[in-house]
Amino acid sequence: MAGFNRDKAAPVIAVVSVSLLVMATAAAFLVGSSSVSLGELVAWATGGDVAASAKSILVNVRLPRVLAALLAGSALAVAGAIIQAVLDNPMASPNIIGINSGAGLFVLIAASVFPSALWLPPLAAFGGALVTALIIFGISLGASTSRLTVVLAGIAITSVFGAGMNTILIVNPDAYIGSSSFLVGGLAGVLLDDLWWPALYVVGGLAVALLVAGKLNIMALGDETAHALGMNVGATRLAMLGLAAVLAGAAVSFAGLLGFVGLIIPHLVRFFVGHDNRWVLPLSAVTGAAFVVVCDLLSRVLFAPYEVPVGILMSFLGGPFFIYLILKNRRRGLD
Repeated sequence: MAGFNRDKAAPVIAVVSVSLLVMATAAAFLVGSSSVSLGELVAWATGGDVAASAKSILVNVRLPRVLAALLAGSALAVAGAIIQAVLDNPMASPNIIGINSGAGLFVLIAASVFPSALWLPPLAAFGGALVTALIIFGISLGASTSRLTVVLAGIAITSVFGAGMNTILIVNPDAYIGSSSFLVGGLAGVLLDDLWWPALYVVGGLAVALLVAGKLNIMALGDETAHALGMNVGATRLAMLGLAAVLAGAAVSFAGLLGFVGLIIPHLVRFFVGHDNRWVLPLSAVTGAAFVVVCDLLSRVLFAPYEVPVGILMSFLGGPFFIYLILKNRRRGLD
C-alpha cells in the first residue's frame, strides 16, 4: 500500500489488536443461550456479589470455553507464523502440512490406551506434531522440492493420518468423548480440567517464541548470511519446527483439528506490520486469540438454538483463502 509505513503502524496495530481481543473476550462471556449482563460480568471479575445462576454460567460454561479459544487461537497462529518463516512457504500452516492431523492421531491413540491420564494428551499431541514436522522438514530439504510439493505432501499426510483416526474411532468408538467435534475442531465440551496441562505448553511455547523471534529474521536473510552471523541454520530450523509442534499439538489436544488459524492470521498480521517477526509473532498471538474467540462466538449465535463446531466456520473462511494463496503464488512463479 503506497504511503503506508508498516514500521510506524506496528504499535498502532498492536493497540488495536489488544482492544479487539478485550472486546471479543467480553462479548464471549456475555452472549450465549443464557445471557449475562455486563454488570454481572464486572462484579464476578472483581470478586463482587453475583447471582448464583450467573456465576454458574460464567465459571462452568463461559470461562473454560473462552480460555480454550484464547489458548488455541494464540498457539495455532504463532505456530503457523513460525512454520511459514522456517519453510519459507506462505501456504504452510499446521493443518495444511499435516501437523494437526499427526497430533490428533497420537491424541486418539493415547486416549485409547490410557483414557484416565489427563496429562498425556498434550504430550502425545506434541509427539505426533513433531513426527509430522520432521517428515515435512525432510521433504522440504529436497533440492528440487517446490513450495507446492511441500503443501501437497502435507495434504497426503493429512489424508493418511485422518484415515488412522477414523479407524481408531470405528474400532473403539468410546476412545474419545465428543470425537465428531474433535475431528472438525470444537470447544463446546471443554472443561477447565482439560486446559491445565495444555496451558503450560502454550504459555511456555509462546514465551520461547517471543524470545527467539529475532532468529527467524536472521534466517530470512538466507542460509549463507545466517551462517556468516554464526547461526547453525539446520539446528535452528529443527528447533523452531519443534517449537511450532509444541504449540500446535497443545491446541489440538483440547480443541481438536481446528484449521486455517495458522494460515490466515500470520498473513493478515504481515499485511499490516511487514515481516519483522519481533512484531509478527506477538501480534499473531493476540490476533489469533481474538479470531478464534469471535469465530466461536459466531458458531454459538448464528444458528441458535443450534450450534455448529467452530472448526466448520473456520473451514468456510479458510478454504477460499487457501485457494487465493495458491493462485497468487502461481502467478508470481513461486511454486
